[in-house]
Amino acid sequence: MQQYIISSLVYSGIGIVVLLVTFGIIEILTPKHNLRREILENKNVALAIFAGFFMLAIAIIIASAIHG
Repeated sequence: MQQYIISSLVYSGIGIVVLLVTFGIIEILTPKHNLRREILENKNVALAIFAGFFMLAIAIIIASAIHG
């Protein structure tokens, strides 16, 4: 039982790291626009929705890779 909890925590940590790295890569690939500043300061709702769907899609891909 304890092994399953440790495995879940390790895989969750790996998934979160991969998700953050992917977001960082998107930030690097769009040097003209800072996504965080655009969403938080300029209140760009369309970009916030896009970023949310992007993160969700990457999370689903990471979950399938880890689970499968």
